[in-house]
Amino acid sequence: MKITILDDYQNAVRSLACFQLLKDHDVTVWNDHVEDIDLLASRLADTEVLVLIRERSTISAALLERLPLLKLISQHGVTPHIDLAACSRHGVLVSAGQYGRPSYATAEFTWGLILGALRHIPQEAARLKAGHWQSTMGDVLHGRTLGIFGYGRIGALVAGYGRAFGMRVLVWGRDTTLDKARADGHLTAASQRELFEHADVLSLHVRLTDATRGIVTAGHLALMKPDALIVNTSRAGLIAAGALEAALRAGRPGRAAVDVYEHEPVGADHPLLALPNALCTPHLGYVERDAYEFGFEKVFEQILAFAAGTPVHVVNAAMLKQETAPRAV
Repeated sequence: MKITILDDYQNAVRSLACFQLLKDHDVTVWNDHVEDIDLLASRLADTEVLVLIRERSTISAALLERLPLLKLISQHGVTPHIDLAACSRHGVLVSAGQYGRPSYATAEFTWGLILGALRHIPQEAARLKAGHWQSTMGDVLHGRTLGIFGYGRIGALVAGYGRAFGMRVLVWGRDTTLDKARADGHLTAASQRELFEHADVLSLHVRLTDATRGIVTAGHLALMKPDALIVNTSRAGLIAAGALEAALRAGRPGRAAVDVYEHEPVGADHPLLALPNALCTPHLGYVERDAYEFGFEKVFEQILAFAAGTPVHVVNAAMLKQETAPRAV
């Protein structure tokens, strides 16, 4: 089969051990990011299987109409960037397992951002290379309050790491997750407002849906302490558009560490990059070799299962039954 992999920014996929699973197929890997539909349609004209790296590219109805040979889209993770109804209309299967494995990589990276921001590590390292010595005072974590907004698999890991640092962990989220947080020995906030008021470090771990888009408002950010840090390794859309930049300029919260953006990759003109109290990284949370090996092995196994006529982890199966049969292999 002709397989295309999009958005492999680091040219990493071919270096993975699991890439050998595709040795009997014709694989094309693109390392840049393209949004122009004409160019994408040209690149994917003869593609039968499309591999997406998380949510880096949007697969719209307009694009799908121009890909008559496409039979399968395979990826790891959630699929808000894929028009599943359009896939079903065109007979394209979408396989996208989540496999129940927590993202240790994202949880660990969250703590890298926290330590980097509170101890000014990137700035001081850059100053030292420029010939300068100490210039700032950092803040310790022990004894301070870690706010966790969303106590799923990643939020629970981040909370556990916070306890190891001697922090008081305060959780807010859905009722079912609050029960789990209490069972794990953490405190729970009475409201989202209380979480934002009391957290010295606040980390977002909420899944982005229509209901949660913009769930963090300018009003919530204004409740935070002037020396507080907000960390977002989840999804940019959880924070109301423009609210974080305005809040950082106003001084509440005093700091932010951000790994995710509404449109990626971002350019040098992104407003957060110009703020001295924002530590920004290029969506590195899940970008780690073990996580890549695990995720891509599952993605490639989905492709092999499809080729064998036994597709797995099909997320649009019900819609396909209503629309049409999948295109022939």
